[in-house]
Amino acid sequence: MAHAEDVVPADEAGRTDGPIVTSKDIVVNGGIGFRDRTDTPEPVLKYGTDYFQRFEPLTAGDALKRVPSVTFLSDVIESDAPRLRGLPPGYTQILINGERVPGASADRSFFLDRIPAELISSVEIVRSSSARRTGDAVAGSLNINLRDGYELDGGYIRAGGLRYNDKELEPSLGLVWGGKVGPGRLLLGANLQGRHNPKKKESLRYGDSPENNPDYATDDFDNREDQTDTRDGKDYSFNGTYEIDAGSTNFKLSGFYVKTDRTETERSFEYDDATATTGPVPVGNLLSDNANVAKIDQENYTIDGKLTQEWSAGKTSVRVGYAKFIEDRRETEYEIGFDVDAGDLPEFQGALTTNDIKDQEFSVKLEHEIPLNDTMKFVFGGYYQDKTRRTGIFEAEQEGTGSVTWDQFKRNPTELAGEFEETEPSDGGDNRIKEKRRDAFALVEGDSGMLKWEAGLRYEHTKVRINDYTVDPELQNQKNDYDAFLPSASFKLSLTPSDRIIGSVARTLRRPEFNYITPAIFEEAVGDSDLLGNPKLDPEKAWGFDLGYEHRMGTGGIVGVNFFYRKVKDLIELTTLLDPITGEPLEGSEGEGAFVYQPQNVGDGKVYGVEFDLSSDLGFIGLPDTGIFGNVSWLDSEVKDVLGKRRFNDQSKYVYNFGFIQNFPQAGAAFGATYRKQGSAFGRVIAEEVTTRYGADLEVFVEKRFGKTFTIRAVGSNLLNGKKRETFNKFDNLEDQMDRNFDEYELESEKAGPVFQIMARYAF
Repeated sequence: MAHAEDVVPADEAGRTDGPIVTSKDIVVNGGIGFRDRTDTPEPVLKYGTDYFQRFEPLTAGDALKRVPSVTFLSDVIESDAPRLRGLPPGYTQILINGERVPGASADRSFFLDRIPAELISSVEIVRSSSARRTGDAVAGSLNINLRDGYELDGGYIRAGGLRYNDKELEPSLGLVWGGKVGPGRLLLGANLQGRHNPKKKESLRYGDSPENNPDYATDDFDNREDQTDTRDGKDYSFNGTYEIDAGSTNFKLSGFYVKTDRTETERSFEYDDATATTGPVPVGNLLSDNANVAKIDQENYTIDGKLTQEWSAGKTSVRVGYAKFIEDRRETEYEIGFDVDAGDLPEFQGALTTNDIKDQEFSVKLEHEIPLNDTMKFVFGGYYQDKTRRTGIFEAEQEGTGSVTWDQFKRNPTELAGEFEETEPSDGGDNRIKEKRRDAFALVEGDSGMLKWEAGLRYEHTKVRINDYTVDPELQNQKNDYDAFLPSASFKLSLTPSDRIIGSVARTLRRPEFNYITPAIFEEAVGDSDLLGNPKLDPEKAWGFDLGYEHRMGTGGIVGVNFFYRKVKDLIELTTLLDPITGEPLEGSEGEGAFVYQPQNVGDGKVYGVEFDLSSDLGFIGLPDTGIFGNVSWLDSEVKDVLGKRRFNDQSKYVYNFGFIQNFPQAGAAFGATYRKQGSAFGRVIAEEVTTRYGADLEVFVEKRFGKTFTIRAVGSNLLNGKKRETFNKFDNLEDQMDRNFDEYELESEKAGPVFQIMARYAF
């Protein structure tokens, strides 16, 4: 195992120049895993698989739960869209092998629970930006390095299963092999992962409130909703690399493919009593019976090739990549409503929504490096990206009547389903967005032994073309062009062989969400009011700095602290549209009391915090086989909107996790535990406010090694029965929100039980 002082810098594809690891080293890991101490000028935290593997994370998202400043606003026992420093996912740049990848979300985020952890070589937190990379990283970047042929010699099999709280069993199978083939080295990997997440939810809702009475909730109960929510599916993944290293010439071809088949099934019942579960109105307390099923098919793949040539004029590299994301989603919702007038039959309603997203990117990157002297080098290059995103969201409805004699425990609303009429596109649901980027960058790097530094400038030019087929023909074709100059600089200053200071400053940006730049009007998207997209939106821009200190402990441990600050300009906020003649707010589709809002670049904000991390053995007190690790981040921010000051939406106040690993070398065994907690988060948009609170998470593992080729591991996760609680304040419009005149107040909670898994690995 490579200790922190042995780690050498990785290139943007994640490869190091260190020794090739054998499969036995991965399967039989008898040491303590530490956070790596990287040598690049940038502030990068790197975590190899030995840091998190023993807790058997299923996905890249699960692995990131143990690193500093990463929070999630997912359902319990899910880790999908990471929120670096607690900011919304669109502020974090997700990279696979150093390159961006497209995803399903309109905010440009990527769900890391689609990348199996078994494919990972390491994960990196890149706290600040560099001119080498695209500047879409206000919060920072998360880089997932996949295994390649120069990191593994031999193969291993991973097999096991997971048992969930509802007694469901899911398989987990993996195969990885790496070795010499012809003039180069080849790595191949395959993985099958069963996914299951059974949750229970409860909502208590309170109706219209008297004006200026924020505490009315206990006075005006409306209804209660009980819901079961089960997410079940399979992930299939493949990855491979082939690399030829011929001294002055290096060629690498790599790719990965992930396919997800997933079904999300919800069943919910609304009652007019806070505790009763008797039959339908007017006999009982049941107000409605709802069944919702979503079938999701996703494919995500990328392939890229890189050629590097050293010659008399320096070193030149060319990288060509293609990535594509496809999602086909078919969701049906059937509801029987019993809250009808006396003598009327229950109302039956059905809705069908199909969602078809295709997002693809083709990119070319050229970089040339010239030595200036023994301690400095000059790097310059260019980047081209052609991105096309096709969105198709279509809807259809059914109406009818149900049965008065209804047993919700034996029957399902899907029994009354009929054929849907032809679907029609939803507002803004049939569009194509094209982005073409042309970037140029240059930087200077220096290394004088004690001081490593980098300073550079990146220029990004973007052309956006929007075709929305749900609006009037004269509005269908829209365009916007924008430019950005993004300077950056970073350094690492070694005070002693064990102590160093790390600093950086950079300008970054965040591009607008896709659903904000289409020219469509989304009716009742903001309470009772409408939302009109704005094709002329520009990116948000930020200046930021990081300043940290690291100390190496013993042979491999490390402790660090970091301060960060971001000043964000041109924040995208919703504003009220005014009539150009009268100057009064435009009336929305619902008439009196409803308005039209539009996103515009009108806001400013700041983000700041402190991050602390530690990983070390306890050899300094005579316990070399005991490892401890932990990190804590205090996160804060400030945004001014029309309602006053708030934090960035849904930013947790803190996140921490800590744990230990105890090895027993003579017995070939180990055990450990990790505990994680993130603070409450508050989000506010026009017509809605939500506060989210999470319970703590505890995971434990026990491991037994047999010889040099076989390991079996038992892991228990979510042992504290993870809970998520949300409080919603809902309003009809902005005026009611300012007056605290509630339309609805809701208390929602969900929880899931523990998950147990047995995993075995065999090296060959």
